[in-house]
Amino acid sequence: MNFDFTEDQESLREAVRRWVDKGYDFERRRAIVKAGGFDRGVYTQLAELGLTGLYVPEAHGGMGFGPVDAMVVMEELGRGIVMEPLVQGALVAPTALQSAPEAVQAEWMPRIASGDALVVLAHQERGARYRLNHVETSATQAAGGWTLTGAKHIVPAGDQADAFIVPARVSGAVDDPAGIALFLVERAAAGVSARGYGVQDGSRAADVQFGNAPATLIAAPGAAFATLEAAVDAGIAALCAEAVGAMDKLLALTAEYLNTRKQFGVPIASFQALRHRMADCKMQLELARSMSYYASLKLNDEPAVRRRAIAQAKVQLGRSMRFLGQESVQMHGGIGVTDEYIGAHYFKRLTCIELSFGDTLHHLGEVSQRMQDTAGVFA
Repeated sequence: MNFDFTEDQESLREAVRRWVDKGYDFERRRAIVKAGGFDRGVYTQLAELGLTGLYVPEAHGGMGFGPVDAMVVMEELGRGIVMEPLVQGALVAPTALQSAPEAVQAEWMPRIASGDALVVLAHQERGARYRLNHVETSATQAAGGWTLTGAKHIVPAGDQADAFIVPARVSGAVDDPAGIALFLVERAAAGVSARGYGVQDGSRAADVQFGNAPATLIAAPGAAFATLEAAVDAGIAALCAEAVGAMDKLLALTAEYLNTRKQFGVPIASFQALRHRMADCKMQLELARSMSYYASLKLNDEPAVRRRAIAQAKVQLGRSMRFLGQESVQMHGGIGVTDEYIGAHYFKRLTCIELSFGDTLHHLGEVSQRMQDTAGVFA
């Protein structure tokens, strides 16, 4: 199997890397955090690079790229710990909208591709514990339209987004996937309110309330849950790539620090114990990188295979992020957790990625449920 990237993909990587190096340095990021954790100007710059149109079909003004292209982009954005929700706006939302009626696609896809509209997935509810099928938000049909009532939590940039993609229950029990439909709700619509706040990594999220809010049907019950799973899986694969980029940069920062910091008149990088710890970190990084590749390559596979591969990748990424992040802090010492040092912000971002779309323990359970093979004495 050929794991080399194409010339176009390498050019894309270089373009994003140049923008991160020149347009998104640590001081600009800190200023955005202090201002609330979201900068529409940065999102516009990402759109000017064409990144908001990655998954939007060419027929709607996008680039029509695939998972590997998105992986390349997210690795570079991870190296710069870019906070703006490109995963949600450019990857998750277009994946969900691919099942929408053509009129809805024609209205929203070009706006997403141009960066004029930020559309994010609002799916998390209290008590769900990462289960996508646990939906209490209800949808009611009346007078030829739909209205939504309920609450969604930790919605990325929820008080800044232009619209939400919302799973809501049309029928069935609270955990019945067959009764879930997908809707698009504009933030400016009547009955919608969002309370924004900062999260640990400095980015922005919101709790969103829907009170008989008018909604547009994207996917009807039955097909909707499969669409939701596909959209979430696209998000997880992208976050895995972002984490690889962040870990790669954090490891480089740690190596630089060990080569600079001196004890007993010599760089501490010469201490054998620290060299062994760095080797362990490098091994975890490469394990994470291989599983990130695996997740992206499996995105277009059949749902059962895709879901298992995505869960396996998230488990490995969770373990690698925790190990490398903690080891980096330990090898830095006290400076490793200060707000003034960039390394601490990489650790915070890795922590938030680990908790996004299901933490390590959740996905370990997902892998366990999907293990169909037997071996050895159990065969």
